[in-house]
Amino acid sequence: MAERYPDYTRRLERLLEVCRNLSANLEVGPLLQSIIEVASDLTNSENSFVLIYDKEKKYLQVVAAPFYMMESLRTVGVPLDRSLAGKAFRTGESLVFRENEEREPFIDSMEWERKVGARNALAIPLIYKGERIGVIEAINKAKGSNYNEEDITFLDTLATQAATAIQNQQLLQTTQNAYKKVMELDRMKSDFIAISSHELRTPLGLIMGHTAFLNETALPEQKEDIEIIARNAEKLRNLIEEIGDIDNLTGGMTKLKKEPVSISQVIQQVVEAFSAEANERKIHLSHQSKQPNLAVEGDPEKIAIALRNLVKNALAFTNADGIVKVTAEQLPGYVKIAVLDNGIGIPEAECEKIFQRFYQVEKHLTRKHGGIGLGLPIAKEMVEMHNGKIWVESVEGKGSRFTFILPMNSAQASAAEKVFAQ
Repeated sequence: MAERYPDYTRRLERLLEVCRNLSANLEVGPLLQSIIEVASDLTNSENSFVLIYDKEKKYLQVVAAPFYMMESLRTVGVPLDRSLAGKAFRTGESLVFRENEEREPFIDSMEWERKVGARNALAIPLIYKGERIGVIEAINKAKGSNYNEEDITFLDTLATQAATAIQNQQLLQTTQNAYKKVMELDRMKSDFIAISSHELRTPLGLIMGHTAFLNETALPEQKEDIEIIARNAEKLRNLIEEIGDIDNLTGGMTKLKKEPVSISQVIQQVVEAFSAEANERKIHLSHQSKQPNLAVEGDPEKIAIALRNLVKNALAFTNADGIVKVTAEQLPGYVKIAVLDNGIGIPEAECEKIFQRFYQVEKHLTRKHGGIGLGLPIAKEMVEMHNGKIWVESVEGKGSRFTFILPMNSAQASAAEKVFAQ
C-alpha cells in the first residue's frame, strides 16, 4: 500500500494528528476552517467545504469554505435534491462524482457542485449519534485524478471525528450563550432589586412618619383607618427589608462577623419578637433547648435573621389555634435548630424549590398569606454563610419542620465545608 501511494503514511499520520486535536477547545470558526484544510490535504483536493443542515429552511448551509469563497457562499442554500452533497445527506452514504465517466447518474443533479466549479467531487455525510447533521465535501482532486476508496476512507474517518467536534462546539456555544443571557437577566434583576429597595424607602418613611403624627391627633373614629395604614406600611417595610437583604447578599456586601453566639438567647429574642403576632393570630408559639448554654462561633444578627424568617414563615402558614415551636439541641460539632408547625404543609414536589429566590409554592397561597418568596432564600443564605446546612421536611395538610445546623467553631466549619461540597 505504501509503495502504491507514497504519501499514504503521511496522510495517515496527518489524520491521526487531526483526530487528536479536534477535541481541543477551539471556537467553532477556527474548528471548521481546520476541518476543511485537513479534508483538502487528506484527499489532495483543490477545495473542501463543510455544510450543515438548516432544519427550519430545509437545506444545507455552507459554514466553512476557502476564505476567498466564503463571502459569496455565506447566504447560499444548497438544495437536497439538486446536489451531490444533498444526496449524501439524504441517503447517509458517501458519494463520488466523476465528470469524465459515461452515464454518470448524478450528472443532472449537480447544481451546487457545478456552481463552485467541480470537475469531480466526494461528499461524506456528517453523522452524530445516528443523526445526520451535515456534509463534508471535497472537489477537484489534484492532477485530474478521480477520488478512490482511500480518499473515501480518509474523509469518512475525518467526518466521523468532525461531526462529534462540531456538535460538541455548537452545544458548548449554545450553553455559553444561554449562560450569558442568564447572567444578564440576573444582573437586571439585581439592578431592579437595588433600585426598588432604595427608591421605596423614602416614600415609605414619609408615610410611616405622617401616619404616626396623624395617630396622635386623630379622632376616635379615625383611629381604625390610621391603624390599617400603619399595619400595611409595616408589612411593606418588612418586604423592603427582605429585598435589601437579598441585594446585599447578591452584591457581596454582607460580611460575616464571627464571635461567640448564644443560640439560646437568639431563640428567646426571636420568639419574644413574634409573640404579639402569634397571640393576635391565636397561635401557640414556644421554644425549647434540650441542653443549656448552646453556643456557636458566628454572626448573631445573621443567625437571628435566618431564624426570624423561618418563624415568620411558620406563622404565616399556620392557621388559628395552631402550634409553632422552635427547638435547639447539640450534635457532635454542631448545633441543630428546628422550627416546627402544624400548618398547611408543602407539597412534596415543591420542597426542593422553596429555597429559590422569588419562588412561590402556589399562587393562591401567595394571595392569601402574602410574601414575595424571599424569606426562605435569605434564611438559606445566612445559614450557608456559616458553612451550615438547611432543609425542610413537610407533609401537606399536616405541617412542616425546617431544620438548620451550624458548626460550633471555625475548625468544624472548615470540615463542614469539605463535607457539603462533596
